[in-house]
Parts: sequence; structure tokens; C-alpha cells
Amino acid sequence: MELAIYNAFREAGVEEEKAQAIAANLNANFNTTVSKAIEQHYAIHSQQIATKGDVETVRFEVEKLRLEIEKVRAEIEKSKTEIIRWMFGAIIAAAGIAMAIARLFLTAA
Repeated sequence: MELAIYNAFREAGVEEEKAQAIAANLNANFNTTVSKAIEQHYAIHSQQIATKGDVETVRFEVEKLRLEIEKVRAEIEKSKTEIIRWMFGAIIAAAGIAMAIARLFLTAA
């Protein structure tokens, strides 16, 4: 590519030393720009690709969450059973109190 640029400048009447310097400078700038573009492309691309390590990390986190959800479900089930027991006890106690009040009023009358 540098030779083509040099030849174009020489055909345009630019002195040989200037044509060589300009062609070398343009070629260096072009190579630097292309290198930066490639680096940016790979930097963006690498941010979008999941590595095996990334996948394993996500699997590990998902498994931790699944276990945590199972613990919460077990706690909810335990709490539900406890509430049912207390409600049953409260119903029996309320029935007993109601019977005692009824007996008081019925025997007093």
C-alpha cells in the first residue's frame, strides 16, 4: 500500500523524499488506526462472550439461589403448619370459653 501511495505522489510531481515521507507517514497512521479498530472490536467482542468460567459462575449462583428458595419454602411450610396449630387451638379455646359463658348464663337463669 505504501508503494502505491508513493507512486501516486511521484506521478503528481511531488519530490521523491517528500513522497517517501508522506507515504510512510500515511501508512503508519493507517496501520495505527486499523490496529486501534481491531483492538476496540475485540474489546467489545470479549465483553459480549461468556467464558466457561462465566458460565460456571452463573451455574453456581443459580444453584445457590435454588437452595435458598428451597430453604424459604421449607420455612413457609413450617410456618403454615404452626399457624394451623395455633388457629385450631384458638378455635377450641374460643369454643370452650363460649360454652363456659353459655353455662354461666343458662345455670344462672
